[in-house]
Amino acid sequence: MRAALVTGASRGIGAAVARLLAADGCRVCLHYHRSEERARQTAEAIRRAGGEEPLLVRADMRSPADLAVMKETLERSGFRPDIVVHSAGVAWQGMLEDTAEAVWDEMMDVHLKAAYFLARLFAPHMIWRRWGRIIHLSSVWGQAGAAGETAYSAAKGGLDSFTKALARELAPSGVTVNAVAPGAVDTDMLAGLTEEEKAELCRNIPLGRLGRPEEVAEVVRFLASEEAGYITGQVVAVTGGWYR
Repeated sequence: MRAALVTGASRGIGAAVARLLAADGCRVCLHYHRSEERARQTAEAIRRAGGEEPLLVRADMRSPADLAVMKETLERSGFRPDIVVHSAGVAWQGMLEDTAEAVWDEMMDVHLKAAYFLARLFAPHMIWRRWGRIIHLSSVWGQAGAAGETAYSAAKGGLDSFTKALARELAPSGVTVNAVAPGAVDTDMLAGLTEEEKAELCRNIPLGRLGRPEEVAEVVRFLASEEAGYITGQVVAVTGGWYR
């Protein structure tokens, strides 16, 4: 049985990924930071669907110490992930002149630096087994950039480059590393938009609608599978045809 750690699994894309991997027979660990109740709801959905009993673990992605404790906690439970999906993320909108250093650091820590620590912590087991999947949730803004989201765009762009470099490094050990770059997806990340703003956004998307978390999760599900063993170092866009 494969074991999968999904960060940010309490909601949105992370929760959808966790449910799909559990449906495929993986034992899943659901990471959360503040949303324990929503993580428990994801766990309950997995149980109702007949999945293996999931683990829950809390950690602040900004804290290397928290991540190290998370690994120790999993090891005490006999849980060694050979699939790691880094879906945890935060959003912030504002012009560069309004972007405080603390905001910049948070974007880098949660999206990029956490990916570095997760790989340092969990890739050695994958290398030893000569099989593993590391999948990062990036963003279309990591490729195109977004005015008013310079910190977020820079963090995701760095994550894309990290994905490609790490893929080359781990390929000889049978470990693949890929990223999925969603466009506009109907999650809490868009909660601050009005219905009119969402409608305007949809007018710019060739498919004419927002994406669903499950549609992004299906791509992650494939990249985590045996069948995706010859795909590595890729940033797969899931945007409804929307490119900026």
